[in-house]
Amino acid sequence: MSDLEKAAREAVEAQDNAQQLALIAAVLQAQQLVQQQQPVAQPAPVRRSSVSPAAWVGIGVGASVFLVTVAVSAVAVAISAVALTICVLVLRGMWADYRKGK
Repeated sequence: MSDLEKAAREAVEAQDNAQQLALIAAVLQAQQLVQQQQPVAQPAPVRRSSVSPAAWVGIGVGASVFLVTVAVSAVAVAISAVALTICVLVLRGMWADYRKGK
């Protein structure tokens, strides 16, 4: 093989290598562009309760008023039961005295 043929073959190989390097460079640039264009993933928003804190305070106050009302009602029923028991005992004693003729 002559020097001229060797030089021609090396020139063709160099041209192929240059084309391959240009193709690789184009692919790398395309990848960089794609990465730059991809939107940044935003974190999911924190889901908040649909009930505001003021509403929870209102619910707490309402529940407290309800419980106090139930407690006062229970005390009133207990006092009424004691008063009715005393009244029945007094009337029973009076009835017993009436029947004996006193």
